[in-house]
Amino acid sequence: MTESVPGHDADKRLSLLSNWVEQHLPGKVERIEPASSDASFRRYFRVIHRRGSRIAMDSPPDREPLDRFITLAGKLRACGLRAPRVYASDAEHGFALLSDLGPQTYLDVLTQAPGRADALYGDAIHRLVTLQLRMQADDLPRYDEALLRRELDIFREWLIERHLDVRLEGSALTAWRDACDVLVASALAQPVVCVHRDFHSRNLMAGKAGDPGVLDFQDAVMGPMTYDLVSLLRDCYHELPAADLSRYRDWYVSLLSQTALAPLLPERAVFERWFDRMGAQRHLKAAGIFARLHHRDGKSGYLADIPRTLGYVLALDDPALTPLQNWLREHACAVL
Repeated sequence: MTESVPGHDADKRLSLLSNWVEQHLPGKVERIEPASSDASFRRYFRVIHRRGSRIAMDSPPDREPLDRFITLAGKLRACGLRAPRVYASDAEHGFALLSDLGPQTYLDVLTQAPGRADALYGDAIHRLVTLQLRMQADDLPRYDEALLRRELDIFREWLIERHLDVRLEGSALTAWRDACDVLVASALAQPVVCVHRDFHSRNLMAGKAGDPGVLDFQDAVMGPMTYDLVSLLRDCYHELPAADLSRYRDWYVSLLSQTALAPLLPERAVFERWFDRMGAQRHLKAAGIFARLHHRDGKSGYLADIPRTLGYVLALDDPALTPLQNWLREHACAVL
């Protein structure tokens, strides 16, 4: 077996993972190569063996315990989503051997073949409705007020205070608090469904036509119905043309209206306001996380995604958010 990642002291876990994989695929492994990484402490490696490939996941147990991932992978598969199959796991060391959902994310395909967007988003919307309709997840945490506010605080702490070196005071602090109150109230007013929480182009795999693979679901909660939809359509990593976004949102509403969840849908204006405000909450949080990844974790590549992410917030036509938007335009020029 060969490893494409060089061995050094900082990567002892890769050596341990490689040895563990060999125990489960004895004599079959040809090489292990990086598959992907994400904004967490998890890493993924593609294991090439004689009969195909597997994904080896390195999930440090003190940072990212495996239990929720394994449990939710099974639940997602049971309700019809193409989540990874778990072939073997070691919770003590944080290792898992998974089915390989393919090398191409939605983001890869959208970048290389934008003409496939309708098909990809149509498939994703069908899978999202399946998740909301079938997932039995009453044991999941609630996306409650405390969690919503903790997430918004990430933006203030890491992007405003740490990255921009600004303290919110006076009218700026009032604008921030008022906006947070509006966004939290809007989220809590929505019907509660299962929320993947990172349903976007980097976590959807395009390997199987009509049935995207779904990754990074271990933080799922029960929460607002528009959360995953806005994650998909106002993606921090890929911006859709406004006309396409509107069409895809209509596809979701039309599809949901044909299911048992139809009574949850409000009138169009209310739904679109929920969608916009849910997006603002998510995008403020995400921009804060991108700043945190830079300052705390040394992952500076995500800084390039902040202008797009905050741009969604600034583009909203919502009088309740205008004071915050004006302050951001004036004081956040360095990241816009």
